[in-house]
Amino acid sequence: MVFLYKRFKMKEYNITVVPTNNPKIIKLEANHFLAKGNYEYKNIDEAKNSPLAQQLFYLPFIKTVYIASNFVALEKFDIVEWDDVKDEVAQQLVEYLNAGEPVVNEEDIKKKQPITVYAEVTPNPAVMKFVSNKRIVPSTYEFKNIDEAKDSPLAIELFHLPFVKEVFMDENYVSVTKYEVADWEEINMQLREFIRDYLADGKDVVTAEAIQKSKETVEQKTVQTDYDDTSLQIIDILEEYVKPAVASDGGNILFQSYEEQSGTVSVILQGACSGCPSSTFTLKNGIETMLKNMMGEKIKEVVALNG
Repeated sequence: MVFLYKRFKMKEYNITVVPTNNPKIIKLEANHFLAKGNYEYKNIDEAKNSPLAQQLFYLPFIKTVYIASNFVALEKFDIVEWDDVKDEVAQQLVEYLNAGEPVVNEEDIKKKQPITVYAEVTPNPAVMKFVSNKRIVPSTYEFKNIDEAKDSPLAIELFHLPFVKEVFMDENYVSVTKYEVADWEEINMQLREFIRDYLADGKDVVTAEAIQKSKETVEQKTVQTDYDDTSLQIIDILEEYVKPAVASDGGNILFQSYEEQSGTVSVILQGACSGCPSSTFTLKNGIETMLKNMMGEKIKEVVALNG
């Protein structure tokens, strides 16, 4: 069915309702160009740059709005049937367009940023490191599952991929731990392109709340933790000599404790270092040897724990 709206203007829109293979979605084709890009909106908040999509979301049965070069596709909730409302929706759309109202304010959309991402192998065969040419997070973040990733939109999307087991982020890279069911040869390119496109779109890697929490945690540790001189010396050695090397392999190391009586230092391994037997053994012995050489009899043993 074609809807016309007569108006004395050069460009007159008409809309054709086209069914799709999905009974929940209809396609409303226009006879004129609507937008340069393709856009998908899940709710009215996401539709800030599209006055048309915002108007459509005022209809209580609209679930998703898709806008492309010459059509608008709408996904509905189950509360109505398209046969009952599609004519009214199409008429509203044609009236909106012929009133000269904007479809998408494309000049307000962030231009893609020049981002490059390359993959690096790590000592842990289950972990690959994806390195960006720009800083993506202000500090380290580790997510063992999608529930822990509530403050990271990027991690949430990564966990939707069936082969992603864990996600670790630091400075300019993302380390992804995979399940054994997938081989890196099969998923490496997909992950690299996914992360690159996500960053190029200017999307948030972690939320502002997560960044604030991280700052507050650091400040609390600085204020509340009363480390003895030996512990402070150990922390300085780890920061200066160990962390840079660990970060280059897609991981991180955190000081946990020092027991003076036993001379035991406990550290926590994160990212690519966590759960890797060879990495744990190498780091434990390497750190242990370094601390013994630099601090003498104070250090007897280093215990490496997986984060």
